[in-house]
Amino acid sequence: MGEVDGRRKPLVLLGGRSVLEHAGAAFGAVPAVEEIVVVTHREDLAAVRALAAESPVLSKVSAVVEGGATRTDSVRAGVEAAGAGTELVAIHDAARPLVRPGTIAAAIEVAGREGAALVAIPATDTIKESTDGERAARTLDRALLWFAQTPQVFAREQFLRLLARAREEGFTPTDDAALYERYVGPIPLVRGEATNFKLTTRDDLAVAEALLRAREESP
Repeated sequence: MGEVDGRRKPLVLLGGRSVLEHAGAAFGAVPAVEEIVVVTHREDLAAVRALAAESPVLSKVSAVVEGGATRTDSVRAGVEAAGAGTELVAIHDAARPLVRPGTIAAAIEVAGREGAALVAIPATDTIKESTDGERAARTLDRALLWFAQTPQVFAREQFLRLLARAREEGFTPTDDAALYERYVGPIPLVRGEATNFKLTTRDDLAVAEALLRAREESP
């Protein structure tokens, strides 16, 4: 799941609670979420399993499994570990701890109706394309661009077939919705929020801390 400031993201503390607990609490608050499968680094398996057993907000965690060499491998491990009767799977980066339960619920509702859903927000900045990282070659039309977030929700059985096909072809995208786009077609969008950003740097942690305090202080 990556690191922030030398520590893997799920176990980084944010407002006195781990990043994983913040994300887990949001999913746990959604009635449609029946179970949570955590995919984590091999070295963190024991720590994450202990945390899941002790933390009340992670009471819906049904399994903690080891991730793979690529994102697609890790996603496959998580989807396969879900209960056999699971109809939909919502794939989420724990590194997005400020996701709101309402966003999760909306994505699940759309996927239940349409077969899949991608949480995203429209681009607001002007976006440039550069081939060398030194000069901007052209300006992209931001009216057509969206920043992908998570959760990304799919019908489980169909998504397992897409994962199998991707493995056969050696297709390893950095985004799960890319599988659906490649093999099925356009994926329905669900409007996300700017606060559902991915923790990458120490500055991101500081911003997330401030947003958490603001949420706690708001009536």
